[in-house]
Amino acid sequence: MEVRRALISVSDKGGIVDFARALAERGVALVSSGGTARALADAGIAVTPVPEVTGAPEILDGRVKTLHPKIHGGILADRRKPAHVAQLAEQGIEPIDLVVCNLYPFERTVAHPAVTEEDAIEQIDVGGPAMVRAAAKNFHSVAVVVNPERYGPILDELAEAGSISLETRRRLALEAFQHTGAYDAAIAGYLAGIEHDLFPERVLLAATKVMDLRYGENSHQAAAFYASRGAPTGLAAAEQLHGKELSYNNLLDTDAAWKLAQDLEGAGAAIIKHSNPCGVAVAGDLSEAFRRAFECDTTSAFGGIVALTKTCDRATAEEMAKIFLEVVVAPGFDDDALEVLTAKKNLRILKAGGYSMPEMDVRRVAGGFLLQTPDPRDLADDAKVVTKAEPTEEQWRDLRFAWVVAKHVKSNAIVLAKDGMAVGVGAGQMSRVESTELAARRAGERAGGTSCASDAFFPFRDGLDAAVAAGAAAVIQPGGSVRDDEVIAAADEHGIPMVFTGRRHFRH
Repeated sequence: MEVRRALISVSDKGGIVDFARALAERGVALVSSGGTARALADAGIAVTPVPEVTGAPEILDGRVKTLHPKIHGGILADRRKPAHVAQLAEQGIEPIDLVVCNLYPFERTVAHPAVTEEDAIEQIDVGGPAMVRAAAKNFHSVAVVVNPERYGPILDELAEAGSISLETRRRLALEAFQHTGAYDAAIAGYLAGIEHDLFPERVLLAATKVMDLRYGENSHQAAAFYASRGAPTGLAAAEQLHGKELSYNNLLDTDAAWKLAQDLEGAGAAIIKHSNPCGVAVAGDLSEAFRRAFECDTTSAFGGIVALTKTCDRATAEEMAKIFLEVVVAPGFDDDALEVLTAKKNLRILKAGGYSMPEMDVRRVAGGFLLQTPDPRDLADDAKVVTKAEPTEEQWRDLRFAWVVAKHVKSNAIVLAKDGMAVGVGAGQMSRVESTELAARRAGERAGGTSCASDAFFPFRDGLDAAVAAGAAAVIQPGGSVRDDEVIAAADEHGIPMVFTGRRHFRH
């Protein structure tokens, strides 16, 4: 398909002047509207304004300018059909071969904290999606470009072949529908938020590919990494400073580590292995926090993922460099810390910004999705001591710390902690007693005097008895069992304090 006439109307004007100039130099007639037409004219590029084509002025503050038969007829006419070609001639409509259009910056607008509803509504594009969809539908006759990154390849193809191939037009049409679909999803999400509709009848999920991955969870699985549409946060916004490319499992574990680190207060370190914490600690400085986190389970930490709560300094880097790690993620890295860490050729080093808790957690199941509101870190307002003994100030600190860590451990989860350090973690067991025994075994002699967090209630007193037998001196758990009275009585029998949080931290 030769390109003789192009319609250009873009919100993102990056690269558009050079692209339009290159088209004009090829003899392509340019039609444009609004700010795009002004930008091209100011650059000395010959352009025909849309009102000259339609014979109608832009009206309603520019809301209506391209919605006209002389525009959409030129886009939608299927050149393979003689009747369509004849009707264009009868109506005096010139065909349009190329539509270059991207849409109003709705997502960028609503991401601003002070955005008003009126501001947001004004950024809902109408004419743009109509043109894009029309051109994409008619890809047998028209090429549509919504992504500025395509300008160069399109010009290359025109230079080499003198036309845009059907294969390219079909691929561009797919990208165009993805573009308008994601745009509609952003608008629907914003309006659902205004209505405080947590679970609307239809949920539209949109994402943008960050990178292809070598393989998925296993080498025979294909995989890619996508970022949620809108302002990227967390792992999607991370910058890789060094090391091999990230794998699917690296990303899963790094995400788990980073989310846990965001829940820690002060200088903290989290070590993750297979999505579970194998070491977590907070301390007066970052290097001490990492050293104490590593001491929790020195065997499992080998080949682990480390997340830090603060900028990594040289002392912390030197501690981490003593062992084999897959990934280190932190808010930043001092130059001398990078000097130490980059000596490890394959170590992946990520600089990540803050993590904004999403409005919804989304998980895939066969044939559909599960949506839920996120699990908050803090204790519920109705958390209470249910035993005769009251926790000491130190025990309260460790109970809260253990409860935060338990949130990030696969159920059934038991965490033993002391002095701001996890000393034993029991994860993913079918029996809560077995999780308790596993945490105790990993803690060993360090279990004495610990605070124990259980992500869900003890259904029988045996779980609490196992924790106390291991050395736990205080317990925090949700409560809610029909046998709570028996478990409370057991705690009183052992003379230990126990806190009921009123909510659990299941993580399946």
